[in-house]
Amino acid sequence: MFHLSVRHRRRVLVADLISTAVFPLAITGSTAVIPAATADLSGPDALGPWIVVGYNGLFAAALLLAGVLADRTSRTKFFALGNIVVAVAGVLSAFAPDLGTLVALRILAGVGAAMCAAGGSAMVLAVYPPEDRHRVYGYVGAVLGTSLALGPFAAQGLMALGGWPMVFVVPAAVAGIAVLTSIGLPSLRTNNLPKEFDLAGAVLFGLTIAAAVTAFGFALPVWATIGLLAATAAGTALLVRVERRTADPAIPLDLLRIPTYRAYALGTGAFMGILVVGLTVLPQLGAHLGAGQVGLLLSLLTIPSTLLPLLAARIARRWAAPLVTLALIICAGTAFALQLTKSPLALFVGAAILGICLGLTEGVPDGQALKHVPYHRGGAGAALFSTTRMTVETLTLAAATGAATLLTPAAALIVPGAVCLAAAATLHHARDR
Repeated sequence: MFHLSVRHRRRVLVADLISTAVFPLAITGSTAVIPAATADLSGPDALGPWIVVGYNGLFAAALLLAGVLADRTSRTKFFALGNIVVAVAGVLSAFAPDLGTLVALRILAGVGAAMCAAGGSAMVLAVYPPEDRHRVYGYVGAVLGTSLALGPFAAQGLMALGGWPMVFVVPAAVAGIAVLTSIGLPSLRTNNLPKEFDLAGAVLFGLTIAAAVTAFGFALPVWATIGLLAATAAGTALLVRVERRTADPAIPLDLLRIPTYRAYALGTGAFMGILVVGLTVLPQLGAHLGAGQVGLLLSLLTIPSTLLPLLAARIARRWAAPLVTLALIICAGTAFALQLTKSPLALFVGAAILGICLGLTEGVPDGQALKHVPYHRGGAGAALFSTTRMTVETLTLAAATGAATLLTPAAALIVPGAVCLAAAATLHHARDR
């Protein structure tokens, strides 16, 4: 571990927190600008959804490779370079002459976001010891929760002030601030690492995950979905062959063999799954409510994640596993209970319960799982954790969408409820081991 002064460690954390705030806004903002950008720019309307699909897909594809590279280079410079890519891509996105150019720039921004996420985690894990990580990820959870909760409102406000280009310019400015904050920090480079590393495995893993996330996470034409699923299967088979023949695999599978790391990764994916499904389903169940009441309903689901993560970090010092397990069980029970009634009171109470559970666990699984990651592999370990969470979230959303289509909107909540129960059982079993 790198032993820095308290001041420098805090600067590392602040730089990562500033950069972390950009990612949720980039997702919600890009989704909000699709109709306006498609109407304003020349190009096929079919390219509009790829403003988000390209960003998400390349983020997923580049994340593990970015983590491996962050661990092998100057972590600070790698983090700064990622934020520079995000800032430049954001500014250029505001001046894109057509939809094709805008999609290409969002793809570039997705690569930059992966570098930011991996570089920031590599920096933080390299300077904070395992016993402090629950507290650090309490701050990370607070920033992520706040950005997720306020992202849609911020995007709408920015569009009202300056049109859709402002949704890309403001996150670019925030990324620029993260770069400035990192100036003067130590390099944080690990020396004496082997020159060779598993580039093929990292690239294959990224492409396979990106194909799976894109296939399950977006409503693409049938032929595109089938093609992506075929690519996922082929990539998985080839990846197994490559990793079996590699002496030092890029994928830190030894971390997945740690029961609590695996359990917390599944748990945080379950929480994100019930959040994204709830954001989609609860307004449908409250279709008879007014616009203000729907806004209140969604606020009950999201606002606790801005207020409770720091309290959660304090609780997690002694009762992390019981807290996460209980929250998963309560989320599952609430999802199942909402199958029985559609009354407004039940919707508001259910949203409040889910919101409190999410707020009290924001950042807790991350801090507990990443205790097991050695400092010199922080980028790869955090990238694998994030990839697992993203995959669970995407598959949950896809299955919930299918349940809503085949049955009723309320039935979609059964899927994340079942995932939460499975995650709770996995975590309980991991604690016993």
